Amino acid sequence: MDDSPDRIGPDMTPKATFADKSRGIVRALTTKEGLFGDYDYAFLFKPNLPFMKKSKRAAPFFGLNDKMPVVLALLLGFQHALSMLAGIITPPIIIAGQGGASLGANDTQYLVSTALIVGGILSSIQITRFHIYKSPYYIGTGLISVVGTSFSIIPVTTGAFAQMYATGFCPSAADGTKLPCPQGYGALLGTACLCSLLEIGLSFTKPAVLKRVFPPLVTGPTVMLIGIALIQSGFQDWAGGSGTPGCITRPTSGPYTVCPQVGAPHALPWGSAEYIGLGFSVFVTIILCERFGSPIMKSCAVVVGLLVGCIIAGATGYFSASGIDAAPAVSFVWVKTFPLSIYAPIILPLMAVYIVLMMEAIGDITATCDVSRLEVEGKLFDSRIQGGVLADGFNGLIAGLCTITPMSTFAQNNGVIALTRCANRKAGYGACFFLFIMGVFSKFAAALVAIPNPVLGGLTTFLFSSVAVSGVRIISTVPFTRRNRFILTASMSLGFGAILVPNWFSFVFTYKGDNQSKQGFYNAIILVLETGFAVTAFLAIFLNLILAEEIEDEAASITANDVDAADDQEEWSRIQRGKADGAGGGDDGEKGYDGRDMAAKT
Repeated sequence: MDDSPDRIGPDMTPKATFADKSRGIVRALTTKEGLFGDYDYAFLFKPNLPFMKKSKRAAPFFGLNDKMPVVLALLLGFQHALSMLAGIITPPIIIAGQGGASLGANDTQYLVSTALIVGGILSSIQITRFHIYKSPYYIGTGLISVVGTSFSIIPVTTGAFAQMYATGFCPSAADGTKLPCPQGYGALLGTACLCSLLEIGLSFTKPAVLKRVFPPLVTGPTVMLIGIALIQSGFQDWAGGSGTPGCITRPTSGPYTVCPQVGAPHALPWGSAEYIGLGFSVFVTIILCERFGSPIMKSCAVVVGLLVGCIIAGATGYFSASGIDAAPAVSFVWVKTFPLSIYAPIILPLMAVYIVLMMEAIGDITATCDVSRLEVEGKLFDSRIQGGVLADGFNGLIAGLCTITPMSTFAQNNGVIALTRCANRKAGYGACFFLFIMGVFSKFAAALVAIPNPVLGGLTTFLFSSVAVSGVRIISTVPFTRRNRFILTASMSLGFGAILVPNWFSFVFTYKGDNQSKQGFYNAIILVLETGFAVTAFLAIFLNLILAEEIEDEAASITANDVDAADDQEEWSRIQRGKADGAGGGDDGEKGYDGRDMAAKT
């Protein structure tokens, strides 16, 4: 018998046998208790309006393996799927657009469908947690750790395709218009598959070592700069479009270029008031959902905002149904394929992406354990971290082979778990089912691709800002000692500069010879130094490893925040004594006092 932690119940007895599970499934599908239970379904749909009384009874909490009604599992699974939807579809739309590989509408529809299908399949790997035969290792977390296309690769992709078109790797028309570049997209996928081996290898490193090399001091500014870099494309789409030169400029005189292109429904000059208004309809709806929405609306606020924006755009003539009509009824993985290859200049930037994905996965898994009311330390927790990181790297490899850019563990579902008080894996499997169904029926993907740029821009600006805020939250956990401030300043100075002046390093290497390997090496250096988050990540890792913590920095960890948190001078003295005593804590009457705990609380 396998006596691993996941095979033993909380009372240290073996879990149910296959026969027991079969009988449980039959009861769940054939009885009222199994289908509906006694859950207060009105709780999920009751809005938070000023004149309505708030419920005084909290919804019951469903633990990881608790019994749960089938209908509720499907309903909450659908809620998880909706909360993931915008995050999954946005990267393939951007990467396949004019700012990326310039693929056609049919290819973009295929990529959106495939992203949904693959996201559902790979999420089930994380949720299930497979034991590697005759080893102490696992693949997956065994939690509601869902998977979707990563935003982190978008800045690298934007810079990489700009370089591919500039060097002739991707074709351009005589007037400079970017032509579709499936070979460039295939090179991106092939290189991403290669670099995923880095995260797979790092997953077998002890979590303590990973946290030492990649602490919040490194990952915080990196994630923040990813979000900041992405906001630019969101704002450009909000005003009419991004990627096409004519759609991101508006001349002060002479003829205007309309967006998204001539012949599009209701095409207007870039930055027109109508476009700005469409984007604001999405943005304002998201805010209203957060203020007045029911629990299910709050966790799906971005989807509700997108829906409202699409309704307004459709009623005012911004939609074209031609792409939806031409799309096939169903789709699946490998309906379209791309030639895989390796593009050397993006190897270093993609390695930085996978390091970021790994540290995001560690943070997301920790947060998921916390909201799921599971331990966040010990052997089982370390095993979940190792399995989650391994699955994250493995999912990146599988996603590339399935024609999709790297997929990573999503964090937004932690909010759904906390809001609905459901950490049950049945809801996670429900989410996988609905994502799979959404992807298979490609008319749904075609409708998503047909969304006007301003509507999508209002949505992505909010999503990308949330990425930046996540980075700020990570940085906020770092004590602001002199050393840490120096590392943040040095690393982010180059990162911010590369974002604000993206071509600052383009003219350092002027090699024009025929040596393709040498040119590729130079291109790799240029791409890293022009990708804000990549240069920040590498510099922060380097400085964190070579700069030792100074004695005066340890004393400086007693900050003004501690003074503000103390109610009086006696409390302040206790903080000083506690920090001086370290982990053991100082004596304070009948109970010990741990200064580090106080610092964490403040």
